[in-house]
Amino acid sequence: MRITLIINPVASSVTRRARVVIQKALAADHHLTVIETARKGHASRLARGSAKSGAEVVVSLGGDGTVNEVANGLLDQDCALVPLPGGSTNVFARAIGYPNDAIEATGVLLEALAHQNIRRCGVGLANDRAFLFHVGAGFDAAVVQKVEERGPLKRYIGHPLFVASTVATWLKGVDRKNPWFSIESDDGQKVDNAQLAVALNCNPYTFLGNRPLDLAPESTLDNPLSIIGLSSLALHRLLPAAAKAIRSDEGIGDGRSTSHWKNVTGATITGHRPFPYQLDGEFLDPVDELRLDHRPDGIQLVLPVSTE
Repeated sequence: MRITLIINPVASSVTRRARVVIQKALAADHHLTVIETARKGHASRLARGSAKSGAEVVVSLGGDGTVNEVANGLLDQDCALVPLPGGSTNVFARAIGYPNDAIEATGVLLEALAHQNIRRCGVGLANDRAFLFHVGAGFDAAVVQKVEERGPLKRYIGHPLFVASTVATWLKGVDRKNPWFSIESDDGQKVDNAQLAVALNCNPYTFLGNRPLDLAPESTLDNPLSIIGLSSLALHRLLPAAAKAIRSDEGIGDGRSTSHWKNVTGATITGHRPFPYQLDGEFLDPVDELRLDHRPDGIQLVLPVSTE
């Protein structure tokens, strides 16, 4: 099988030893090409070029941002994606069943290739850019922005940095009184004033250590999107919602200040003012409107045999 391994050399968990072991393992029974990314956005072009040159599988070794770029390069292509965990969180790789250790995950990948366990799965689109596990707007994105502002610490501190950034953002990083946007699905569901929105293409939203944060457990790669909306950031509204996501597998339900929409094929987030958003954990520039769509069978994935 023709495989391209795209490596983000600055990803937090990509070590020299891991690279050597993974390359040797993949090259033992397959035709392997290895390429390193050189800048932001590079992985998309490399993945697209690999697919057009005849690669059957593109393996991403990096964090969720690298996986997202590769996915956008492979959207609607006849070439499969594998996310090997090389970042600090590795949400998507873990969500579809790969171990959080890159070398161990390579063994799982080789087993999946031996069984030809490759199938098409759905992706989300946010203003026409694909996302694999979620896109978040408003408060959610403001937290991601604060984490990225402390980029060097992310490599060493990891999950505690996300918790600290959430607290810091709530205290002085956002306007909690004035809603950011409205959310409206194509089937007529609507929230006029919201502070946070998350659209999920699969579950969980993220991991806190080994604990999944389940906002919408029904969300899978075979279903349309799930959308969570929060109209209030008051602690007596926010903390119970967060606790339910952490402590149960029921997700966040409908409530006085929360909305939970299932099987959404399309929706629009319209800002009352420009609002920040993040896509698969990458902070992006504020927008006035965010169009969300679901594309069934948008990408091919090599899935661990145990998930089938």
